[in-house]
Amino acid sequence: MTETIAFQGLPGAYSDLACRAAYPGWATLPCPSFEAAMDAVRDGQAKLAMLPCENTLAGRVPDIHRLLPESGLSVVGEHFERVEHCLLAPKGATLAGLKRAHSHPVALGQVRRILKELALEPVIEADTAGAAELIARRGGTEDAAIASALAAEIYGLEILRRNVEDAPHNTTRFYVCALDKAPPFRGECVTTFVFRVRNMPAALYKALGGFATNGVNMTKLESYMLDGEFTATQFLADVDGHPDDPALARALEELAFFSRELKVLGAYPAHPYRRAHRGG
Repeated sequence: MTETIAFQGLPGAYSDLACRAAYPGWATLPCPSFEAAMDAVRDGQAKLAMLPCENTLAGRVPDIHRLLPESGLSVVGEHFERVEHCLLAPKGATLAGLKRAHSHPVALGQVRRILKELALEPVIEADTAGAAELIARRGGTEDAAIASALAAEIYGLEILRRNVEDAPHNTTRFYVCALDKAPPFRGECVTTFVFRVRNMPAALYKALGGFATNGVNMTKLESYMLDGEFTATQFLADVDGHPDDPALARALEELAFFSRELKVLGAYPAHPYRRAHRGG
């Protein structure tokens, strides 16, 4: 029986592409929202959910930070997907005849060079795959979509130009989520957790001190407000190592002492992308 992985968006979205790259042979399940993708895992429609958490150009995906801690799901893996925007149009269209480019606003902001080069009017759509579907349904030779090569294949569009993104390092990181924790594995590990510090002077400094004294490398630390309150701040962090490792266990114990709340969202294998892009 074929396993299923859920994602937010229409078929051909970059999340769909990430699912196929990370889990070849699996069925992909399009969902209208991140909540629906998480629900699909909880309801048994899918074994996993592929959820974008950050992009090298656009930054974090705030909905994931807000939803994941209360979702009941665990992070069991990560995936890095290079974003390769393509200029797609119906058969018969030419670069010279195009007048408008449709896509998600973030994608349009990442292809300013070609918009200027071809004098294309940007048209905002809900998502990249939806723009491709719209262009395919509408037809004509004056409108194009900025979307993936997979979207061109799914909706029967021509790729007029590949890799039209302005920045070659445009990459999205995804959390892979499941109902259960990641099974035992060997090799490099990443642990993701959220916490809220106590209301006391230098609480964050004291809470994070244990990671320095125990030699634990923290690769991500972000703060965000809860429930629209300026005083209710939660932090999300990624660190190298597994919670069962003595050094990380001591660091988390110290963090818990200075925190009102601490929740480990998952410990999972580090993606090869990390080793290939590790700084000195």
